[in-house]
Amino acid sequence: MSKDSESSVFRVLDEWKTLGIRGWLEANHPWFYFAEELGAMCAKIVGAESEEVVATSATTVNIHSLVNTFYQPSGKKRRILADELTFPTDIYALRSVMKLRGLNPSDNLILVQSEDGRFLDEKKIVELMDENIALVFLPSVLYRSGQLLKMKYLVEEAHRREISIGFDCSHSVGVVPHYFDKWDVDFALWCSYKYLNGGPGGTAFLYVNRKHFSREPALAGWFGYVKEKQFNLSLKFEHSRSAGGWQISSPAILSSAPIEGSLRIILEAGIDAIREKSLKMTSYLMFLVDKILSDKPYSFTIGMPREAERRGGHVALEHEESMRISEASRVRGVVSDFRPPNVIRVAPIPLYNTYCEIWKVVQHLKEIVDKKEYERFPKERKEIS
Repeated sequence: MSKDSESSVFRVLDEWKTLGIRGWLEANHPWFYFAEELGAMCAKIVGAESEEVVATSATTVNIHSLVNTFYQPSGKKRRILADELTFPTDIYALRSVMKLRGLNPSDNLILVQSEDGRFLDEKKIVELMDENIALVFLPSVLYRSGQLLKMKYLVEEAHRREISIGFDCSHSVGVVPHYFDKWDVDFALWCSYKYLNGGPGGTAFLYVNRKHFSREPALAGWFGYVKEKQFNLSLKFEHSRSAGGWQISSPAILSSAPIEGSLRIILEAGIDAIREKSLKMTSYLMFLVDKILSDKPYSFTIGMPREAERRGGHVALEHEESMRISEASRVRGVVSDFRPPNVIRVAPIPLYNTYCEIWKVVQHLKEIVDKKEYERFPKERKEIS
């Protein structure tokens, strides 16, 4: 939690205490427009116009909202192209979308296969963009390996085949620069609680390319109404011609407040500078792992792309005892996580981690193996690991 985020939360709490319902229009940052204001701030780091981004709802809800809007099966064009390495919630949502339309996901959800369980080949993704594909939905960065997909290339190839394409950018926004408008991405969504440091379960974001503003949002709700007319309370839905039109319910002000402070820091630092430092930090971590932890008895391997342009902001360390080593490292104060089957994700954050801390993490891992500290932990997983 940053000092700026803490300050934003306390300000909103004070407004709630002193203004009550009047905070919707009289707060320092009026709550009625807060989602759009945060969207305009975040738009600057994803290469979009202010009205193309809004802070709203949760990631999976935004998947349902946007995919249902852009997925328009017709004739033989009925399939969605995704991948087998994406975060599972994306697949759950895509299957649900198809079932709601009476379609069988087994026949209509096409998953790009990985040859090694780590990476995706963009050329193979393009090869599957045939005349049966109605929509492509992919992650920007693979949550396990950290591979950064070639988004611009994929968008160009999808549009060449008249296919809409969207991305889940939860593992990239805030640490990797994006250029949604320049690349002509149709839609995207992302969470705020990873690199945006928006707090646990913080409000998510969505992006809709302005060329699609006339589309009717599939999941209509009263906060997607034209702002100036919202309190006319008409039964006829007239959606805002902006990303705000894809809002469903009233914004969660207390869950959005931390994002304001965090975005101020990110914008002050600059996403290009953040990316530059991130690449240096992950390079340094991989260098240390190669030099200190690659040989026996340590036997750590790097399970992510080495090329700067192909990786996101975390390093995927692979080890047969990764789960228990991750648990042992937490006892030592190292915040990492385990992802099945054998990955420890270590994410040095440019805004607040140091190179010295990276060196210390590697020393901790070395000592955990030297002293076999991981053997103290059960092989069964915790609820969250």
